Amino acid sequence: MTISAKQWLQQIHALPQRKDKVKIMNVCGGHERSITMAGLRKALPDYIELVPGPGCPVCVCPEEDVFEAIQLALNEDIILVAFGDMLRVPVNVPKAQARTLEQAKAQGADIRPIASPTEAVAIAKQNPDQAVVFFAAGFETTTAPVAAMMVEGVPDNLSLLLSGRLTWPAVAMLLDSGTPGFDALIAPGHVSTIMGPEEWEFVVDKHNIPAAVAGFQPDSLLAAMYSTLRQLNDERYFLDNCYPSLVKPGGNKSARRQLDKAMDVYDANWRGVGIIPGSGYVLNQQYSSHDVRAQFPSYADDARKRAGQMPPGCDCAQVVLGKIYPNECKLFGTACKPRNPIGPCMVSDEGACRIWWAGGMRETVNRVSEQEAVG
Repeated sequence: MTISAKQWLQQIHALPQRKDKVKIMNVCGGHERSITMAGLRKALPDYIELVPGPGCPVCVCPEEDVFEAIQLALNEDIILVAFGDMLRVPVNVPKAQARTLEQAKAQGADIRPIASPTEAVAIAKQNPDQAVVFFAAGFETTTAPVAAMMVEGVPDNLSLLLSGRLTWPAVAMLLDSGTPGFDALIAPGHVSTIMGPEEWEFVVDKHNIPAAVAGFQPDSLLAAMYSTLRQLNDERYFLDNCYPSLVKPGGNKSARRQLDKAMDVYDANWRGVGIIPGSGYVLNQQYSSHDVRAQFPSYADDARKRAGQMPPGCDCAQVVLGKIYPNECKLFGTACKPRNPIGPCMVSDEGACRIWWAGGMRETVNRVSEQEAVG
């Protein structure tokens, strides 16, 4: 029997009302988009807070990687291809310089948006005498097709500027900090489809926090919320799979094999957050000849890493970590809007700031700093 979103909502309202707030983090930007567009926050009991989490690859892509992509496109005789959202991510440079790949394209660089790795291969084959660089940023669901592309074989003229990230280490970092800022977790269904739901068992086993895997429709999301609330009420915690139609034990074994064959995992930088252990993908030795950094002079430098935080006044990193809501950033809706994004969270359709703005949640909230609260 299929339970509708309305029925799940009724079951949530039928649970015992709690006096304390319950904060449920949804890791995925796709979840946040579904929650906001369906108006689920307003439909839930007042004691439930839904916290957007770190599931936006565009938001956490290191500034130095975006800067390097811009410089390669401007200074080398190449075609640079990237997923569409990446073209509008700003870097910290003077206004006279290209701040985005979109601006670099306007200055004459050959930059082309693509939607899948197969398009990158096709462009390389269509231009055999031209070097093609694929700037590939994304989480496991995006990196797995990139790995498959490499394993299947790519043209000699195609190189990768890889900025792949794993999702779960960011959640592990928050939990290990001792102040995670949430009481329950909704894990991303698409990542679990690839990697398997078992990847999220540490949330329950190590940290004693209820967790549920959800799909992207309101019924699956509400089922996951109901599950975690029931777990909290019963004080019996487990990982619940509320997306069984696609999420299976062990995940997609073929995709995982491709990732293991083409990629190594390393300690990677997340923009505005810093190094998160075991959170990044890099091409392994077998495919290193297609690493752009081996093909072209490097435009990365230590100064970029120091400059590579969020732009001045931008609180995207705090939004990504679930420490504040988008409308608590002082730039939200004033200097920072979708037409002129200051930070990456206002660029991507998976960025919480862009989602809230598109969903009509535009009323800003003035935060009181800790210093102001004390003094």
